Amino acid sequence: MARVMRYRQSRGWPARLLILGLIGLVVWAWGLYRFADGLPRAVADPAQGTDAIVVLTGGSDRLETGLELLVGGRAGALFVSGVYQGTDVRRLLRLSQRAGAWEKRIEIGNAADTIGNASETAAWMKKRKFRSLRLVTAAYHMPRSLLEFAAVLPRADIVPHPVFPQHVMQDRWWAWPGTLSLFASEYSKYLIAWIRIRLAAILGRPNRQP
Repeated sequence: MARVMRYRQSRGWPARLLILGLIGLVVWAWGLYRFADGLPRAVADPAQGTDAIVVLTGGSDRLETGLELLVGGRAGALFVSGVYQGTDVRRLLRLSQRAGAWEKRIEIGNAADTIGNASETAAWMKKRKFRSLRLVTAAYHMPRSLLEFAAVLPRADIVPHPVFPQHVMQDRWWAWPGTLSLFASEYSKYLIAWIRIRLAAILGRPNRQP
């Protein structure tokens, strides 16, 4: 009899795991919907001035936006984070079809990921004694960027300045396979970043600092 009971219990585990997996998938899908629905659709404070503008590379529209903000007087300095090693400011300006008159106000970093973007920006901000920044990145990347930047710059005033790549369809995003895949990937990365930062806070371990 005991053997029969153990056999039945062992057969029940796959069904329980399947149910748990389905519940987890439903919760993740609901979170994805909330994540996508909460993405910025416009720049909230386009006229607010800051000490610096920080551009996270990943698209030419981000750099162009950052340069336009600099030329427009929104800040006195521009930091371009995530530039490949060996790329200099003059080449960036040539690629962006901008005159080199602004070169002295621009500095670059070479971070390989969003954690690195936040870390090298924090080091640059500390060196320049800046206390506020306007963060330029894609709208879908903004939630995770703000999460990482707030972790290493808890006292800084961070103004989000999203840009909207043409290939990303925020309206009816679920109907576009490319955008759906992009949002799903970004949401998963956001969850991992949130869990990592929360655990670091609970365990008293600092995030990557300059």
